[in-house]
Amino acid sequence: MHFMLLFSRQGKLRLQKWYMAHSEKMKKKITRDLVTMILARKPKMCAFIEWKDLKIVYKRYASLYFCCAIEQSDNELLCLEIIHRYVELLDQYFGSVCELDIIFNFEKAYFMLDEFMLGGEVQETSKKNVLKAIAAQDLLQERMRLTRRDSLTNHGLG
Repeated sequence: MHFMLLFSRQGKLRLQKWYMAHSEKMKKKITRDLVTMILARKPKMCAFIEWKDLKIVYKRYASLYFCCAIEQSDNELLCLEIIHRYVELLDQYFGSVCELDIIFNFEKAYFMLDEFMLGGEVQETSKKNVLKAIAAQDLLQERMRLTRRDSLTNHGLG
C-alpha cells in the first residue's frame, strides 16, 4: 500500500498515512485530485479506480471515505478487506465510530493504524491483539497523566 486517506463527504481530510515518500506539495495535489475524483463518483460505481500507475481502492462508511493506493498487481479485494478490518477496529474501540471520533481522537486512530499496518503491509491480523495494544497505550497515558498531576500537586502547582 502506498497510502491511506480518510476524508469526509465534504472533502475534509481526517487522516492520512503515507508509506511512500512524497513532498508535501505532491501529497496535497494527490489528496486534492483523489478526493475530487472519488466524491464525484456515483454510489453504484465500482470502488476501484486505475489512477496513474496505481490502483485506488475506496469504501464509504457513514460519512467517511477510506481510500488506499496499491500497486497495479495487488489484489483490490484484499485491500477492501484491510479497509474493512481497520473500520472494525475503530468501531470496536469507539463503539460505532463516527467522524467526530476521528477528529477528536486522531492520535488513537493513527496509533491503531500503526498497530495494524507497518510500512504499508498488514502487521497484525488479530483484532484482539491490536485492541490489547491500544488498551495498554491508554493505560500508560493515564498513568503518565496521574503522575504529572501528582507531581504538580506535590510542588504546590496543582
